[in-house]
Amino acid sequence: MLIALLIPLVLASLLFTIVLIRSAVDKRARPNAEAMGLGAVVAFFDTLGIGSFAPTAAWFKFRNLVPDRLIPPTMLVGLTPPVMVESVIFLVKLGVKVDGVLLFGSAVALLLGGLLGAPLVARTRVWVVQLTVAVGLLLAAVAYTMNNLSLMPGGGTASALPPVLTMIAIAASFGFGILLNFGVGNYAPTLVFLSLMGMDPRLCFPVMAGGAALMGAGAGARHIQMGNVDLRVVLGLAIGGIPGVLVAAYLVVTMPLGLLRWLVIVVVLYAAAVMLRAAIKGRREHTAEPATAEILA
Repeated sequence: MLIALLIPLVLASLLFTIVLIRSAVDKRARPNAEAMGLGAVVAFFDTLGIGSFAPTAAWFKFRNLVPDRLIPPTMLVGLTPPVMVESVIFLVKLGVKVDGVLLFGSAVALLLGGLLGAPLVARTRVWVVQLTVAVGLLLAAVAYTMNNLSLMPGGGTASALPPVLTMIAIAASFGFGILLNFGVGNYAPTLVFLSLMGMDPRLCFPVMAGGAALMGAGAGARHIQMGNVDLRVVLGLAIGGIPGVLVAAYLVVTMPLGLLRWLVIVVVLYAAAVMLRAAIKGRREHTAEPATAEILA
């Protein structure tokens, strides 16, 4: 079953890379230098289990690097190449220990959810996207805080789940795939969900990364074709992120990750507050539009 996931993952990665390179060449896009540095940092810590979506969205908002509407798809597409490398590492090292049905089923469900969610985010009003990203950032901050305070579910030692729980986990992955298009990362909810069911937290990584890579390749290609991304930032994240993953995966890291998570929490909460404020303002302006139209008529 591991081979059954690796083969479509490699093929999807090749297709995604071709689509990305072709689009970059056609539009003569050059990688954004700031995004390259950001990609290296967030991909490095993503490989260590901290996550990349929340800090990336926070930095985008803090620096006004990408318009709010383009934040989720730009993150998704730009961080997909590093996650592809990350997924292969985790699948080779730990994938053989995970139940094949859970691993393959979750990855496919995440992909299907991602494909369904890609056009949804393009048609969704800006304030709804802003609100969704803000909620995602707040949930990430809660997860980081719980992790720092040792309140996260410890998990068990299982490498497989009973049939009913496996189906529930796969269904949840479908929902996480939709939310990924709106900038809500799948690592934290998947880790919490599977750990509560008794899974070994270490074995959650191939499930999380494998599904994220497959989904990112499929939905990411659609976002590129629809033109819903900032290609310069995407290229920067991709080019900077891959070395970050390789360094994190093969070097012994002794830095205090708990302290780093507290710092990330502060940045993420600030970005969530700014995004939430923008969403409330956008909602009010949208509500006022019909009344204004009636007066002008």
